[in-house]
Amino acid sequence: MLQAGVWKDTDGNFINAHGGGILHHQGVYYWFGEIKKGKTWLLPDQKMECYRVPASGISCYSSKDLKNWKFEKIALSATVSDTESDLDTSKVIERPKVIYNQKTKQFVMWMHVDYKDYSYAHAGVAVSDNPAGPYRYLGSVKPNGQDSRDMTIFKDDNGSAYLIHASEDNNTMYINQLSNDYCSVTNQYIRISEGKRREAPAMFKFGKKYYLLTSACTGWSPNAASYAVSDSPLGDWKPMGNPCIGPFSETTFSSQGTFVLPINAKNGKFLFIADRWNKTDLENSRYLWLPMEVKGDIINITWSAKVPD
Repeated sequence: MLQAGVWKDTDGNFINAHGGGILHHQGVYYWFGEIKKGKTWLLPDQKMECYRVPASGISCYSSKDLKNWKFEKIALSATVSDTESDLDTSKVIERPKVIYNQKTKQFVMWMHVDYKDYSYAHAGVAVSDNPAGPYRYLGSVKPNGQDSRDMTIFKDDNGSAYLIHASEDNNTMYINQLSNDYCSVTNQYIRISEGKRREAPAMFKFGKKYYLLTSACTGWSPNAASYAVSDSPLGDWKPMGNPCIGPFSETTFSSQGTFVLPINAKNGKFLFIADRWNKTDLENSRYLWLPMEVKGDIINITWSAKVPD
């Protein structure tokens, strides 16, 4: 599998699954991502160019080896000419993530739902009885009354799950514990990275420690990633700096992280999954997957010729 570039599915079509996440279930990997196509909006902004692309739904691809990806279906479809719907093509849907609830036997998808000017700032949730979908949309919320933009979800070993999202105009990151069915947030949450302007969260666990990777807020332009470490999802988070090593580490190798996939978690081997955004043509953005190694509090992401075994 290539590290970066144009990736095609088993039918020879370009993989369209941006800002995505991966679910590993019963020996199969399911890759969910944003379907980006159509007109790109350029919005006025005081600080940077802001490009948006209309909601076109969430795609799902499957693989048993992380190399050959089969298009399964549109896991969550967009609506057309229904401006009251969160899923309308006049809206924005970003960063879908899916986890499995062992108690309810349902697959639960969370995503960022917004207006094209980012004034809505909701987190949407959908469920399915099958990993690939189709998913049934339940609605959206402002978690604990707070704006929610870039987000991810994390499922712990004990079955508890968390929604992590950028809030307060991206000035603060929130970590919210989810309900037992994973379909709503509880009132158990913390605020971290106050005043740091972080987005693109990706959380994972190694041993007894928790790690949260984020990026700075520079629109679609890449910047240096950073991470923090904690003994608990709702505990104290210690900032650690840039996990990337070598040339172009100051731009996260020209990418922005979206997910961390365990490969051999017991030995600290993970896969760093990122997007290389093409801000004027988001549909033609590329993907970057790199080996990531964790030793104690230290994360190392390096450019390598192959994905780790």
